[in-house]
Amino acid sequence: MKPPKAGVMGWPVDHSRSPVLHGFWLKTYGLEGSYLRLPVAPEQLGAALGELHEKGFSGVSLTVPHKETAIAFLNGITAEARHIGAVNTVFLTADGKLLGTNTDAYGFITNLATAAPAWRPDAGPAVVLGAGGAARAVCYALQNAGVPEIRVINRTLPRAEVLATALGPPLRLLPWEKMTGALKDAALLVNTTTLGMKGQPALEIDLGPLPPSAVVNDIVYVPLETPLLAAARARGNPVVDGLGMLLYQAQPSFTGWFGVRPEVTPELRAHVLASMP
Repeated sequence: MKPPKAGVMGWPVDHSRSPVLHGFWLKTYGLEGSYLRLPVAPEQLGAALGELHEKGFSGVSLTVPHKETAIAFLNGITAEARHIGAVNTVFLTADGKLLGTNTDAYGFITNLATAAPAWRPDAGPAVVLGAGGAARAVCYALQNAGVPEIRVINRTLPRAEVLATALGPPLRLLPWEKMTGALKDAALLVNTTTLGMKGQPALEIDLGPLPPSAVVNDIVYVPLETPLLAAARARGNPVVDGLGMLLYQAQPSFTGWFGVRPEVTPELRAHVLASMP
């Protein structure tokens, strides 16, 4: 029996940290197997997924721009993937069927609970900035955790309306210009936009109304401490960076492909950080 093989499909895919973290786990647990970068252009996605079984793959991760379009080529998807509207992990069955799931919601909520153990879902409203794929995963996780109100704030309202329609209550849409007022009694602020990411404009936000006890989470991890997190830390808010979400979302995938449930450790975090340009 050949060692299990997995990889990450994207276009481009050179930036992905997934081979670094899965490679670390393979070595740490002394497992035979491999995890590869798989550059796949959008027009080649269906064919590439269809060839996985004959090439001996146990499955793949999916990154931009394949998370939504891949659904059409799969034999089935989980409830999580259906609600989020995107797939980031594919498992292959023994007979070659392609089953898709989404582990981003798990990665987000596990990272939040680990890095900010004092936070409780029932502590108060959550404010989520953005309405893209990452925001859908975050809102789905918060909804399932029992957060009483999720205020979604996006620069374009129609995109946010799609998100709210897909997930339903307790999501509440607010225009971008109402951001400051939305922070007044919030227990959690999550930035899912690219604002603050390396090479992107900073997120312009007045944290003045935000309670000092509110947790501030930026899912961006390049840089590790975004201007938002630096400003929140300076005023005493608990902060959570985005690297943990990346690490934790990989746990269920690795377990399914290689048969061992890996741990997210300080050593893994340091290893992935050291690989970043």
